[in-house]
Amino acid sequence: MICSKVSSLKLWGAFYIVWGLLVSSGLAHADGAVKMQKMPVLFDAHERLAKPDLSVLLRLRFLTTVDFPPFSFLDQTGHLTGFNIDLIREVCKELGVEAKCEVQAIPFSDIEIALLSKHADAAVAGLAVTKSIRADFAFSRPYLMLPARFVVRREESGVKKSVNDLDGTSVGVVSGTAHAAMLKAFFPAIKPEGFADQAALMQALTQGKVQTVFGDGLQLSFWLAAQSANHSSGQTSEKPAKPCCEFLGGPFLSQRYLGEGMSIMVRKEDGFLAAAFDYALAALARKGRMDELSRRYFASGLY
Repeated sequence: MICSKVSSLKLWGAFYIVWGLLVSSGLAHADGAVKMQKMPVLFDAHERLAKPDLSVLLRLRFLTTVDFPPFSFLDQTGHLTGFNIDLIREVCKELGVEAKCEVQAIPFSDIEIALLSKHADAAVAGLAVTKSIRADFAFSRPYLMLPARFVVRREESGVKKSVNDLDGTSVGVVSGTAHAAMLKAFFPAIKPEGFADQAALMQALTQGKVQTVFGDGLQLSFWLAAQSANHSSGQTSEKPAKPCCEFLGGPFLSQRYLGEGMSIMVRKEDGFLAAAFDYALAALARKGRMDELSRRYFASGLY
């Protein structure tokens, strides 16, 4: 059984409001009627890794945060939960060390120091894998890649049936971001229209000032789900409400622009743990458990 400890953190308020709305509407639950595609397979289905022997470990301590929904957050009862928490539980089960696993939530800024100080053995907190961080840490293979997606206004969806139909049109994107660079590189025939931040971008889409936007698929999927929940709650029998927008094409993945994906981080000298996590993650992917976790926590349309 996994034990958890939670340290006080400032919560990501805006995302929690959206997450609460989705939970209350049933759109963020595995039992919902929302259909979504399978997660991309990040492991070779034919590769067979040797199961590691971790019996010598007295305990296996993981670090995470509480301000990263839907990956790690506090539920309505104050318990630590989320995709990453369930992933840790599944990894420990696959490695046969459930009784030895512990999870502690600390501020994101303290993750690296705590791990180097040996206050824990691994971190599952969405840290970006960079050349500089590899000097001190090793990483499992990625267990999740966050895609980029297009969102188009519904009145345009009948005209724009594929991404090819966006050639020559203006598409909103947050200026100076990886998604702006990716849009320019992947879709040179599209005319980027820059916005200062995500809020301004989505407001312009809602108001019809832009017809299409390009950005992080996770944020956009929750924004669309929240729009759907809001409209559903306001429906009447006389005038059914419809959300303004929907996904078009995709998903689009790029290690160059969007990073290497989410993985489990360990100290560099503990590479054997990274190899052990590779074994567990590959086994979970083959068994379909990663897809089950995805359906449990991600809004419709991430992939």
